[in-house]
Amino acid sequence: MAIEHDYFGLLESGPDGSIFWSENVELGDQSVTIDLTAPDQDDVSEAALDMAAGLISALETIDLSARNAMVNELTDRTSEVTEYVLQQQEELGEELEDLLVDISGDVAIDIIRSLQFMSMTILADEHGGADPFAVLEYALDPDSADEVLLVNLDSDGDVLSVTSAD
Repeated sequence: MAIEHDYFGLLESGPDGSIFWSENVELGDQSVTIDLTAPDQDDVSEAALDMAAGLISALETIDLSARNAMVNELTDRTSEVTEYVLQQQEELGEELEDLLVDISGDVAIDIIRSLQFMSMTILADEHGGADPFAVLEYALDPDSADEVLLVNLDSDGDVLSVTSAD
């Protein structure tokens, strides 16, 4: 079976009923990998696909919202964003400056500004649920895929949480 959608085209399911769609989308000077996935196509609604298409179309706004959520986490000394910033400073030392796109004097803000938006995974079967509908992945150094920050979004594109994946 398959699902047809104006934005995604024909989404064919695998033998197990799962669906998967992937594309690279340009955002400024970055290429962001967008994946849409669901373990069972029967759990994917037209509304979920419409919302997913809307998130992709609003990628720049979504990115800004995610970075603002990271900045808001900096006030909590025990947040995963704060831990990530401290970890990057400790591990990279003086090499950190080479990865920063802007040096304002506030290292935490500079790190968040310099994070590369690597991917967005849309969990199409989670539309309207309590679990994340989309997960954004950010890394300061794309070659160090273990050290990333993940921003979880709900079905409306609002930030649920920011976590680290290390």
